[in-house]
This record gives sequence, C-alpha cells and structure tokens, in this order.
Amino acid sequence: MDDVLAKAEEWRAAGEEVAIATVVATRRSAPRPLGSKLAVTRSGRLYGSVSGGCVEADVAEHCVAVLDGQIASVVSYGIADDEAWTVGLPCGGEIDVFVEQFSGAPTRERGTSFVVVDGEGVGERWEADERARTELREEDGRSVFAEAIGPPPRLVAVGAGDIAEALCALARPLGWRTVVVDPRAGLATRERVPSADELIVAWPEEILVDAETALVSLVHEERIDIPALRRGVEGGAFYVGALGAKRAQEKRREKLGSLADGVHGPVGIDLGGETPAEIALEILAEVLAAYKRGDAPS
Repeated sequence: MDDVLAKAEEWRAAGEEVAIATVVATRRSAPRPLGSKLAVTRSGRLYGSVSGGCVEADVAEHCVAVLDGQIASVVSYGIADDEAWTVGLPCGGEIDVFVEQFSGAPTRERGTSFVVVDGEGVGERWEADERARTELREEDGRSVFAEAIGPPPRLVAVGAGDIAEALCALARPLGWRTVVVDPRAGLATRERVPSADELIVAWPEEILVDAETALVSLVHEERIDIPALRRGVEGGAFYVGALGAKRAQEKRREKLGSLADGVHGPVGIDLGGETPAEIALEILAEVLAAYKRGDAPS
C-alpha cells in the first residue's frame, strides 16, 4: 500500500477525519509524478507531498474545505508565461490535484483503482483486477483517473558486493524493494550489504522473477551469472542486465543463445562511472528508464 494511504488509514483508525489530495495530471516540468499524494487531517496534520512544498499549504486548505462538506474537485496549479499565479510552481510546470475525503485504501493487492475527477459522479470509485498504467483518461464524457495498485518494483542484484550495496542504497528513496541473492554464504552477509531489504543465500534458479522485477547480475562466475540471466529473461523481468566489458558479453551470448537478446550489457548508462556508487547510479538510471518508458538505451 502507498505509504500516504497507510498513514491515512492509521489516522482514520484513530478517529481522525482525513482528506486525500492526488496529482491526477501534469504538464511540463511538474515537481511530482502522477499519483503523488498528500493526506490532511481536520486537526491540521499533513503527510506526503504533491509538489515538494510549493502548494501544499493551499492544497491543505482545500482538503479541510472538503472535510467541511465541499464537493470533491480538481484544483490546478502552475505559472503563467508572464505572471506567476498567487500560488504557483516556480519550476514552470503545471499540476492538477484532485481533493476528496478519504474513505479507505484500495481493497485489492494488485490491479487498478479508478476515480471520477470531473463530470457526472465526481468522486465515484471502483477497482479492477487488471493492472493498467497510471493516467488520466476520458470515459463516457467523464475524466477518470486510473491508478495502478500493487507492490513496488523489485530490484534483484545477483552477487553480494559493493555495487549491490550501492544499488540497494540508491533504490531505497525510490520506494523499490531490493533483494540481493548470492549462493556464497560467506559473502551474502548483512555486514556487506546492510541496505538490502532482503538478503537470500540461494542459487539463481531459486530467484522469484516476474514482470515487476529488474534483475542485474554483478558476478563473473558463469555457474551463477548465466543461470541468473536465463532466469531473468525466461521469468519475464522488465529489465535484465549484466555487468562486464564487451568481451564478457560475447561469452554470455555464446552460453545464452537467443536469450542474450533480452540482456542489457554492458549494464547501465555510460556516465563515466568508476566507483561502486557511480556504477550503481549508471545501472539504476537504465533500470528506471526501462520501468518508466519501456526502453533503456545503454
């Protein structure tokens, strides 16, 4: 569950009235992505963000108004070409924020949540099992915000080393779940990889992989590396990458055959990185591009 919705549930369970503001549309360089949320209580407590601080105070006022009986509605923020709005975004972007009374988090663990934000039946909500992309869409003359429900993406790093630790530390602010897998118990320790959400001593064949998984092999030992890459591609991971120079990639291609077409290697966007932290940044940048845009130019 989204951490803002979890906090809203906590407040509601404690007897608080809560309103939720959600970013349902963005234009130009918006400060926060679609689906970003701010929870506001009648007593004035705030949790989350819809703009990184630029318009939160004004949004909070609209939230309290909703709790006082005002109908749920969309509030727009931005900056005009020549003159800034009274409350605006200095980044030059524009956002539409839907403000409504909080009635509970989605009941499904995976799928899509829908809410009517403009037109007949504003505030009407429903859910579907199929997971769709988060977007504002037009349906039967109404503006409907569709939001994907499900756990965050999983980043699986094969090989418990310095780069794996740096990857886990960088992925944490993104809200991704990080898993480090290594069959070598002497290496797969909390002392070496303290930032991983999960540390598994296992062979690659035992790795859980699905469409919400990015798998990166950081090892050179073929009996670990090749099965890991094969597992990632055959398991349908949205991203599979392998550390190593071009010569290492050629050897992998000999072992993997046509499956090698699904492997990014050398892994990461070339930023000139040399240290584990810099290499991890290159890797995560490419993984993020694959997740957000569906492509990942090496």
